[in-house]
Formats: sequence, structure tokens, C-alpha cells
Amino acid sequence: MPNRYPLWKYLMLVAVLGLALVYSSANLYAPDPAVQISGTSSALSINQQTINRATKALTESDIEYFGETVTAKNALIRLKDKNQQLKAKDVIKTALGDDYIVALNMAPTTPQWLVDLGASPMKLGLDLSGGVHFLMEVDTKAVVSTRLESMPIELKRQLRQAKLRYKSVDINANNQIVAKFSTADVRDQAMPVFRAALADSSALANPFLIERSDEADSFYIRASMTEQAISDIEDYAVGQNLTTLRNRVNELGVSEPIVQRQGRTRIVVELPGVQDTAEAKRIIGKTANLEFRLEAEPDASLASKELFEYRDEGEQLATGGAYLQRRAVINGTNVSGAQAGFDAESSQPNVNITLDSDGGAKMHRGTRKNVGRRLGVLFIEYKTRTQDANGNILAKPVQIIEKRIISLATIQSALNANFQITGLGSAAEASELALLLRAGALAAPMTFVQESTIGPSLGEENIRLGVLSVQLGLALVLIFMLVYYRLFGIAANIALAANLVLLTAIMSLFGATLTLPGIAGIVLTVGMAVDANVLIFSRIKEELKNGLSPQGAISAGFDRAFTTILDANFTTLIVAVILYGIGTGPIKGFAVTLAIGILTSMFTAIVGTRAVVNLMYGSRQVKTLSI
Repeated sequence: MPNRYPLWKYLMLVAVLGLALVYSSANLYAPDPAVQISGTSSALSINQQTINRATKALTESDIEYFGETVTAKNALIRLKDKNQQLKAKDVIKTALGDDYIVALNMAPTTPQWLVDLGASPMKLGLDLSGGVHFLMEVDTKAVVSTRLESMPIELKRQLRQAKLRYKSVDINANNQIVAKFSTADVRDQAMPVFRAALADSSALANPFLIERSDEADSFYIRASMTEQAISDIEDYAVGQNLTTLRNRVNELGVSEPIVQRQGRTRIVVELPGVQDTAEAKRIIGKTANLEFRLEAEPDASLASKELFEYRDEGEQLATGGAYLQRRAVINGTNVSGAQAGFDAESSQPNVNITLDSDGGAKMHRGTRKNVGRRLGVLFIEYKTRTQDANGNILAKPVQIIEKRIISLATIQSALNANFQITGLGSAAEASELALLLRAGALAAPMTFVQESTIGPSLGEENIRLGVLSVQLGLALVLIFMLVYYRLFGIAANIALAANLVLLTAIMSLFGATLTLPGIAGIVLTVGMAVDANVLIFSRIKEELKNGLSPQGAISAGFDRAFTTILDANFTTLIVAVILYGIGTGPIKGFAVTLAIGILTSMFTAIVGTRAVVNLMYGSRQVKTLSI
């Protein structure tokens, strides 16, 4: 009984292996170390003049570079030596000043024909490329307190409207809203007012537990947030901070950053390739917000108004700035949605703002009696200055708050929860402002619990040792299979080589990040890949001892070992899925590599090895097998 595959199966195997070779070959082209330059604002463009200033500074510092490229958003300068990346970054940062973000990056060298096919090298994780690791704690108690701050004022207003006299309405140390009344009758009449006001103040369902109590000559209403409401607020704060941080780390130009939640209140941020922890902390701690203020009356006192510059330089030169009231109508925390677009009449870029219920009510109250006056939109940004006005490096970075007017428009009618911001310089600036409004402010303050830096030299050492471990493991397995299983060992070794090519190709195709645990997964896959062949070959030997012909033993060995191989690999795959589901960064890297390795090893060990064995023995009349 000959063992042969139909022609289409061989063609399929050749096609799969050919595609795998193409997509895995992208990893042969190591990226160049580079420095990326981008503006702190989308309105700040990168042009050839900026590149010339940067390259001049590199030349004066004897740093070799090549391949300067400029895109719509940033510029990239390639370096000849990776060890000069940090020095080059500092030199360019000094030359360009604080208006530009200078970040470490890796510039791809993959040929265009591979790029057109969608092939790209695997990204390297933090432990292989070097970088910074932050563990941050979100202060969820602060966001709960912030939610409660404005509620006593609103409660007092509604109690006065209902003509109910109260002694006090305050927040105690336990974050309870406590209202004190002179009589039980007034207290009981205030209960519906409390329930309605507190229900309207939150989008949560049944957010407060409201209770009555009598103490001496006073009668109280105590409102405390339910555990579910506190949990929902904390989840919102951590989720909003996650969104904010993900948008902010994009400014660093980092390849494959990791920003993910860990536990209930902690967030992990990993930035491969970044070595300057101070710069990274500055970017992820950056805050941008808005305030809406009425323009001050001409005869207003200096104590009630403040002079601000315009963000647009042309408008600033023409007007010299404008006076706004010190008291804000609302701020960016009341913005629930922001979308960039274009004004239907002027075709100028704008941002469509949606406020929450509290913000909409405040905006309406603040504008309904001020139709005809101008409303200013103040853009607030917290920055770190490393240079003074003359370009000299400061001994210690200085934190500054920059407030500038982006729009000062006449109020045509009372505004509600939906309106537009105009006066923006470009569509890119409108998109950036919308982004900052949607996720520009942290919902809760954060503290850095842990920070660490992995140097690029340590990353290179990890890569070298990781590759060595794969090579050593592969060599030992190949020798064992060749010595112990002879000709069948050659078939297993060919399948093992194909398995590594397939594994590399799939990880590259799906953009997986390779970490040190991922390399461990590859080493484990090398051993597991031949495990299936060992089962098959042992079964073939057993069938030969039972008296089957060589061709029959080959067929029975592959067929009868399949169930055992499937069971063993399926249970391991379940473990890999669980590891990916509950693990963090490095564990996920191991789980991904392991899962892909299991699937590719089953394919190559069962289908690939049999194809090679069929080519060796399938058309021959043999009496013995070299196994």
C-alpha cells in the first residue's frame, strides 16, 4: 500500500512555505536607529528649515546621520550608530527648543516590495529594545470627592427655590452630603428635593443612599454614594486615564507602546526605545484643558479681569490680547463630546462641543443674560520649560501654565449643551483640540508608584542571548532526531525548520511584539514541535513490531498518533489562551508565541513530516525503514 499525497497537497505546502519565507524575510532587515521630530502642536509644521537646524547641530556634535525624511506630521533622521541616539536627541532638542518633541525611534529598512505585500519585521518589546516602565496609581478617591464638590451648592439653590429653610448643607470627612434642619417637618419636605437633585446630578442609576436622622435639637438628611456608584466612578476614571495616556504616548513616537490596566486602580505604561524617564513623565503627565469665560466689561476692575494673549500669533500682534473675566462659565471637565468639522457658512475648521447636563445648564445660565457680549475660549496647557527666553539650558526644568485665547466670539443667543468653537488655524489644530477635549484631561490624579529604565545595551544583550538559546536548542534537537531516528529524523528536522519559518512569518504578519518571554516560547516550541514526531515515529516502530509492512506501518503510525497529538496540543493551547487572558505584557508575549507555535507545529509535524516521508518512501517497495 503506497503512501502518496495528491499533487494539490504538495502544491499547497510549497505555496504556504513560499509565503512564509517571504513574510519572515522582513526580519532580516534590521531597522536603523533614528531620531523623530514632531511639533508640540498640530499647528506647528515640520519643514526643511527645521531639518536643516537639526542636522547642523548633529554635524557640529560629530554625530553621523543619513536619510532625512519629512512627512506631514513629523521628520525622521537616521543615525549610523545606535549608541549615539541619546546624544543626538539631546543635541537636536537643544537646537530646536521646547516647541518640538524629539523622540527616539527605529526607522524601517524593509524593501518597498515587501512593504507592498504587507510584510514587516516583528516589533521588539521593552526587554529587547530597551525603554522605560512606569507603574501608576490612579487616585480614585479624589475623583469621587470632585464629583461631590458642587452638589451642596446646587442643593442649597434648589432648597431656596422650594422655600425650605436649612441650617447647613456640607460634605463631611466620610464623603457624605449632610443637610441640617431646625424641624423634622422641614426635613421631611426636603427629602423629595434631595432625591430629585441628587438623581439629576449623576448619570448613574440610584447613585445615593439617602437617610434621615435626629440628633438633639437638629434634624439631618445624610446622602452617601452607594458602593456600586463609587465602583462605576472609579472604573470611569481609570478608563478615561487609560484613553488619555494612550493618546499622549503617541507624541513620543514610540513603536508598540503598552498602556494597560493592572488591577483595580493601577496602570502600566511601557515605552520601548525611550531612555529619558523625565521626558516620558512630562509627556504622559501633560494636561490640556479649556475654560469658557465672558469678555470683561470695559469698566471692570483689575481684580475681576485678566489679560490673555491669543494663540494665533497674527491675531495677537493685531490686538495685543483681550481681557476676560476671572470667573469661568464652565471648563473642559464638562465636555462630554468633541468632534472636529467645518463650519457650513465659512468653511473654516471648527470643533462641535457637547456638554454634560451640568455643563449645559451652567452654559445656559451664563449666556442667556449676556447676548451681545463676547465669550472667550481659553486653551490651558501645562508645559515644562528646559530653556529660558535666550535659549540657555535651565539648571532645573520649570513647570509653567500657558493660557491663551483660541476664540472670542459674540454670543448670538443663549447657548445650551451643543455649540461650536471657531477661530482655529487649521483642520489639524481642530482635530487636536477635539482630541484633547475628549481625552486630554486626566479624570483623576495619578502618582508614579514604580519606574525603571532598561538600557539599549541590556536589550542587545537579551537579544544576543535569546537568539543563542534558540540556536543551541535547535541544534541539540536536530542532532538528537538525526542520530536517533536517522532518515526519519531528517524528515522531522525539515519540518522543524519549516515550523520556525511559519512561526516567524505569522508573528510578523499580525504585528506581534517579540519579548524575552516570547523567545522562551519559541525555544519551547522547538521542543514541542518534534514531540509530535516522536509520538508518530514510536507508533511506526510499534506497528513494525506487530508485523505490519513498512508502508502500512507508516500509514498507521501517522493516522493512529493523530488523536494523541491533538489532545496534548489542545490542552496546551487552552493554557496559552488563559495566560493571554489574565496575564500582563511579558506573560502575554509568551502566551502569543506559544499559541502560534502549537498551531504551526501541529501543521508541520503531521502534514509536513508526512509529505517528506511520502517523498522518501511513498513510491518505493521497501522491506525495512531507516527509523
